[in-house]
Amino acid sequence: MSRVKKIPPVDLTRQYQVISEEATQTVIEILNSGRYIGGTAVTTFEQEFANYLGVNKCVGCNSGTDALYMALRALDIGQGDEVITTPFTFIATAEVITRVGATPVFVDIEADTFNFDLQQVSAAITPKTKAIIPVHLFGQPVDMQRLMEIAQAHNLYVIEDCAQATGAEWNGQKVGSIGHIGCFSFFPTKNLGACGDGGALTTNDKAIASQVIMLREHGLKTRYSHELTGINSRLDSIQAALLSIKLRYLDSWNQQRQQAAAYYHQLLQPVTGVKLPQALAGGTSVWNQYTIQIKDDRLDGEPRRDRVRQKLAEMGVIAMVYYPLPLHLQPVYQDLGYRSGQLPVAEQAAREVLSLPMFPGILEEEQEQIVYSLKDCLST
Repeated sequence: MSRVKKIPPVDLTRQYQVISEEATQTVIEILNSGRYIGGTAVTTFEQEFANYLGVNKCVGCNSGTDALYMALRALDIGQGDEVITTPFTFIATAEVITRVGATPVFVDIEADTFNFDLQQVSAAITPKTKAIIPVHLFGQPVDMQRLMEIAQAHNLYVIEDCAQATGAEWNGQKVGSIGHIGCFSFFPTKNLGACGDGGALTTNDKAIASQVIMLREHGLKTRYSHELTGINSRLDSIQAALLSIKLRYLDSWNQQRQQAAAYYHQLLQPVTGVKLPQALAGGTSVWNQYTIQIKDDRLDGEPRRDRVRQKLAEMGVIAMVYYPLPLHLQPVYQDLGYRSGQLPVAEQAAREVLSLPMFPGILEEEQEQIVYSLKDCLST
């Protein structure tokens, strides 16, 4: 087994090597065109992405955060409303709920999938609840059939946070096409990543799409006629063109992630003290992250995970922690009244999770070196 000096959590250069010639030519053509905002490149990508997901409409925007924000705005969710979501995700998911004046309601997660517990979602519904935001975390889809049944029974909107799960499926249907709205991030490290910021909102509801198109351009309906208080959130032409190129490779790259996850499973199965990620039957994960848990029964002091991570770094393996502090315990949300111990599964996950390097093109010998190093760290 050959040694690797340093293995990063993600290596974007391997994707670029595949598309470099076409990408360079495309960027030069756009620069020569003088059309850098909007135009054919954006509308073409929007249609291609809608077709890929099987939805009627796709609206490109500046980021996945803006997509979530505009989704809430388009559904007229605001002051006095509650939105149920997970505490174990990036803060953008909850931040947008606060930005529109609504209240995020956090429910605990499942121990095996890191996605929110649907039984607790049902229990958290009140007369103030207006929507639910599931997060398909680390590329693992939420059970959307059960969730939509819950939402329909209570007349609630479902906004899918698909930032880490482009191409994932539930029962053969792409995430982002099942709820009322899908929100995507094209941050470079995502499964479909731009070479800068970018995002999109998808829906089968033409009225929602029309509302979002106005919101992303300062509430503009016709030139200098503003019907809403909007924002400036446009997907630029270069990013759209690059996304169109990458979209053609997405399924292949996701398949490489799935193969890498299967090999990690094989290598790690006999390792004690490590819990492997699990997928629900019916779901097809696209493995944006391969996240294990370093078991730790203590409730205070430095997590064992942190010591393992540091030792891995010393051996050239850069692993990441997503997320070390769940949202209900973040300083910004202390006014909501959550306390330590209230959502114990999420809190334990925050102490134990460790995301191993995962990206299309990762070599089996690199994975072997990662697991070899991990075993060494666990034994000391």
